[in-house]
Amino acid sequence: MGLAGGSGRETVATALELGYRHLDTAQIYENEAVVGDGLRDALDRGVVDRDEVLVATKVWVDELRAERFRESVETSREKLGVDTIDLLYLHRPRGPYRPETTLPLFDGVRDDGLVDHVGVSNFTVDQLEVARRHLAAPLVAHQTEYHPLFRRPALLDDAREHDYAVVGYSPLAGGRVFDLDPVVAIAEARDVSPAAVSIAWLRAKGLAVVPKASSREHLRANLAAADLTLDEREVARIDAIEVEEELYPE
Repeated sequence: MGLAGGSGRETVATALELGYRHLDTAQIYENEAVVGDGLRDALDRGVVDRDEVLVATKVWVDELRAERFRESVETSREKLGVDTIDLLYLHRPRGPYRPETTLPLFDGVRDDGLVDHVGVSNFTVDQLEVARRHLAAPLVAHQTEYHPLFRRPALLDDAREHDYAVVGYSPLAGGRVFDLDPVVAIAEARDVSPAAVSIAWLRAKGLAVVPKASSREHLRANLAAADLTLDEREVARIDAIEVEEELYPE
C-alpha cells in the first residue's frame, strides 16, 4: 500500500473494512506507525478482531547487528501498536548479515514473545538452505519479488519441499504488466484488469500476494483478483513471456 500520514491510516482502515487481513510493512518503509494507527482505528471501531489480522514487518540490514537488533524490533512493535508481531522478516541478506550470528537474534525475540513467526526476504535457494541450518524457529515465509517478468520456479520448488509460504511482492512489475500483450488480452477476454490477471497468475503458482494500493478503488480491484482463477492455457500464455531481470535487486 502507498501510505503516508492521515491518508495512509485511512487506507489501512479501509483495507481492513473491505476484507484485507494481511498488513505488510518494513522498517525501511518508514510507515509502521501509520499501519499501526490504521489497525488501531479498525480495532476500535470493531471492524476486525486483532487475531484476525496478520501483521508483518521486516528488519532492515542496518539493524542486524546484535547491539541494535532487539531495540529495533521493540520499536517496530511499539509503532505497530501490537503486543506481538505476527511475522518478522529479515529484509535482505546483506550488510552485517551472518547466518550463524544473525538468525539466533530472530530466535531470541521469538522466544521472548515479541514475535510469533520468523521469515526471510530476498533470499536465494542456497541462502534459504543455510538459514534453515542456523534458525531454530520454523521458517514460515519467504517474501520475494515475483511477477510475469521475473519468476524463480526453484524458489517455489524449495517452498513446497520445506513447507513454507512464498509471498510475492511487486506483482504488477511496477506497472509494466499493463503493457504485456498476453496479460492485456486475457484481461480483455475476462473483463477484468491486467492487475487482476497478474495477481491471479501468482496465485495459480501458489504464492500469497502483497500488492500496493492507496485508493479504495485499487483496494477493491486487488481484492477482487482473489475471485479470478486462470485456466491452464491462460497460465501458459503468461509463462511464455520472456523473463527479465528483477526490478528491485537492492
